[in-house]
Amino acid sequence: MSEQNKQGIIEGYRTHEKDTGSPEVQIALLSSRIVHLTEHFRSHKKDHHSRRGLLKMVARRRKLLDYLKAKNQPKYQELIGQLGIRR
Repeated sequence: MSEQNKQGIIEGYRTHEKDTGSPEVQIALLSSRIVHLTEHFRSHKKDHHSRRGLLKMVARRRKLLDYLKAKNQPKYQELIGQLGIRR
């Protein structure tokens, strides 16, 4: 992921000016990486080492989403709507 792309995602989901680590930003960054890796696997079907990393990212995103859902239900609903996550 390029630095410009990462900064754009951070600016789109941050909660205040210096925010880079809130659950919303972390979930958005992980979602971007997951989408990129999913595209990678369409042409590299036997790349099992990277697939393990993808599964770890999905699990980390799921944990962050569960945390956000427990702490701030309206923000959770808004975020999954913006990102297009099915849950």
